[in-house]
Amino acid sequence: MTDWALQLDGIDKQFFGVPVLRGVTLGVSRGEVLGLVGENGAGKSTLMNIVSGVLSPDGGSMHLGGEPFAPQSAADASHAGVAIVRQELNLFANLSVAENLRLANFPVRRGMGRVVVDRRELRRQARAALERVGLRVSVDRLAGRLTPGERQLLEIAKALQSRPRLILLDEPTTSLAAAECETLFGIIDALRRDGVAVVYISHNLADVRRLCDSTAVLRDGELQGVGPVAEFSLDRMISMMVGRSIDAVFPRRIALQFGDTALEVKHLTQPGVVHDVSFTLRQGEIVGVSGLMGSGRTELLWILFGLEPHQSGEVLLFGRPAARSPRHSIAAGMALVTESRRDDGLLLDSSAVANASLVALPRFGSRGLGWYRQDKATAACNSVLQSLQLRAQSTTNQPVRTLSGGNQQKVVLAKWLLARPRVILLDEPTRGVDVGVKTDIYRQIHELAAGGAAVLVVSSELEELIGLCDRLLVMAAGEVRGEARRDEFDRERLLRVAFGEERLT
Repeated sequence: MTDWALQLDGIDKQFFGVPVLRGVTLGVSRGEVLGLVGENGAGKSTLMNIVSGVLSPDGGSMHLGGEPFAPQSAADASHAGVAIVRQELNLFANLSVAENLRLANFPVRRGMGRVVVDRRELRRQARAALERVGLRVSVDRLAGRLTPGERQLLEIAKALQSRPRLILLDEPTTSLAAAECETLFGIIDALRRDGVAVVYISHNLADVRRLCDSTAVLRDGELQGVGPVAEFSLDRMISMMVGRSIDAVFPRRIALQFGDTALEVKHLTQPGVVHDVSFTLRQGEIVGVSGLMGSGRTELLWILFGLEPHQSGEVLLFGRPAARSPRHSIAAGMALVTESRRDDGLLLDSSAVANASLVALPRFGSRGLGWYRQDKATAACNSVLQSLQLRAQSTTNQPVRTLSGGNQQKVVLAKWLLARPRVILLDEPTRGVDVGVKTDIYRQIHELAAGGAAVLVVSSELEELIGLCDRLLVMAAGEVRGEARRDEFDRERLLRVAFGEERLT
């Protein structure tokens, strides 16, 4: 008899009369890693919110460890032994690493009628928690000063402190570099050996096949299939997820005729961030920037866009010195899709149209008085959003925070597409989106390049850069350690360069 950790039987859920889960029946046993996959909007997060006590099902039942399980709150689920690490992290930026880790249960000292936080014990416990996940930062550092990858590992350490019997991991590798991913996989293996059940949600299907014991596929709120991972090839998973076969995730590059130099970077240096970075980017070219977390990739894009300063060196746009502010960069035809759509890419409580029109607002003013033409803006935004195949109940009234991650990313792209950029900087453009949305974004990037735009892409997924780009720059410790053309791409060698073991010539 299976030693079930969690059993779901006929789970239903509706929002405003629209079904999002339909009769989901699923189980995960003690010491098992279950991979849960599906497109954005398939119902994965809703299902996990029900298991973690954030939502209540409209129908069906749950059992945890063989006992009826109906949490009325996240605290109920936590006390029952359920922990969750969400894709959108839940940390307090103004508190230290140690304080975030023990926020719900500070160690205290009592004496002379007083109760005070035991700071020494707080730090000791925090160091032990960080060591478990391989995170090497000061426990006194503010969480807001951590990189996205460090915040992800901190959230995982926080979840493990409660010693859960079931842990839900929602896209846990999206901000992690290769070395951090290997650390996470080691943690999951240890949890498996300890008899902890793990539900692993990921759009990285190769990781699911490598890591998980079994796989479940959701589409439009319905379970399409579940079974041993060996029974699910990549092609089968993709077909079940999207309801059709995808012959190639990466569209073919057809015309590789590049124009004049659009962006030229000469000896760009900012102490402690980047050092002596030089490269060129031509019209119609897609160039990738690879490297480990902390290599300076994101910081380089921020400097190019004018969000961060540089001490020396030059940045030239179409032969002219680039201004050192985002406003002037936009006016010169540059765009930046940032790494975190929720932190600095979207106004979460505003609609898709309101977000998409932000950069191009001057285009929608009437002549003379300059009044804002809402009808003109809505029409233009809806045209771009439709071309990106946005899925939303309303583009003018629905807050973008209620959209799936993939649809939120499409709104971010629409915002910059309306600005008609000549140079576009993309930082993790497919972070946390499913394979169908990835393919849509790749096609859009190809269309931008085909239209003459110069594209610079930062990604933690080396396979993505290899499949998408014409040329690759590899960064390590703030330096460009070399570049490779498409016919020179070699995964192992590129990784060795990223780890600082050699240079590309």
